[in-house]
Amino acid sequence: MKALIETRTTRTERVFLVGVELKSDRPHVLRDSLDELAELAQTAGGSVVGDGIQKLAAVHPATFIGKGKAEEFAEFCRRHQVDTVIFDDELSAAQSRSLEKVFQCKVLDRTALILDIFAQRARTREGKLQIELAQLQHLLPRLTRFWEHLSRQQGGIGMRGGEGETQLEVDRRKVQDRIARLLRDLEEVRRHRARQRVTRQRNKYPLASIVGYTNAGKSTLLNALTRAEALVEDKLFATLDPTTRRLRLPTNQNVLLTDTVGFIRKLPHRLVEAFKATLEEVVQADLLLHVVDVSHPQAGEQIAAVNGVLAEIGAADKPTVMVFNKTDLLSNGEVAGGLVEAHPHSVAISARSGAGLPALLAEIGTRLRPEREFVRMAIPHERADAIARLHEVGQVVERRFYARTARFKARIPPYYHNEFAPFILGDGRED
Repeated sequence: MKALIETRTTRTERVFLVGVELKSDRPHVLRDSLDELAELAQTAGGSVVGDGIQKLAAVHPATFIGKGKAEEFAEFCRRHQVDTVIFDDELSAAQSRSLEKVFQCKVLDRTALILDIFAQRARTREGKLQIELAQLQHLLPRLTRFWEHLSRQQGGIGMRGGEGETQLEVDRRKVQDRIARLLRDLEEVRRHRARQRVTRQRNKYPLASIVGYTNAGKSTLLNALTRAEALVEDKLFATLDPTTRRLRLPTNQNVLLTDTVGFIRKLPHRLVEAFKATLEEVVQADLLLHVVDVSHPQAGEQIAAVNGVLAEIGAADKPTVMVFNKTDLLSNGEVAGGLVEAHPHSVAISARSGAGLPALLAEIGTRLRPEREFVRMAIPHERADAIARLHEVGQVVERRFYARTARFKARIPPYYHNEFAPFILGDGRED
């Protein structure tokens, strides 16, 4: 069953944006949020023709903004042939109905817009399931405006003389049934991911998840480190479905690196709930790489927004490396606002040019360094398979070659001790 909200049309929609500045808000915060909303609207395929702001002590329960201001904006929209009005905050079902009567055109809120973008971007079955679930959960309390014009149906055979279900009740039941089915399907996705984690743990590969604000350069970083081919576009939410690739560190350690969906201010709670199957990869990660667009004037606010979502999904206390990206866009190579100095063990990079990537790999290796045994080993030359295996799974610190054996000092994971036991001479710290 397809979701009943559809914001895409065959032509470019003309869009007007509306924001509310409460007394407790800082003025530039709303302006930044509206600029971001404009980017979201353009990403969804719309053309922004203007925006309006109203200062309020509290939002109006019926129309969100004052009725007089709504009529003023509506007149502007009629003159400029606006197709869609988008509010920067979430609207209730009653507010949406009231505003559509005033504007005489489609009225959406920030949540519906983000859901539409996600619906366009989802490619995998998992992503499509998660988006449909979030759309239907957003739609369910708003069904009344679609069916309020319909009268009650008559009962069928055996029910004559009584009132039948309203079309609203029929459709609400169908939506609820579909939501239940999607929840079951997503539970299977969670079980599948759990099996994948068991396999990863069996291979002893730690997991590092790339998180960050949308358009911070996460996919570009994944491609630069692992030669993946993740989609890279200068758009919000260019990448939706997670991508995992194996990364070999300079310490000869394998790490699974996962690129996750970008975060954003005012990320709808129901979207976080729907994407829990995907975001579990963040919760289960051994290390987070928090990528920040250091060239963005609101980098600090974006860091706070990402931290808020991490707290919401239970990942606030995860070991984290702050990765300040896009240093190539800064003048004089200086990191704005002293962010690097404010975050110990952070790394400044340019994923596009490759600057700083060796330092980032070194930091990942340090933070994910497992407990390793430092051993001295003597391996006969004819056991080339064992020598190759040592270089594959261990970190060779010193090597010397003699007539019959190759001598090594190496760090090996404890779970490989039995495999190399025949060749171990003693502790590597001993001469």
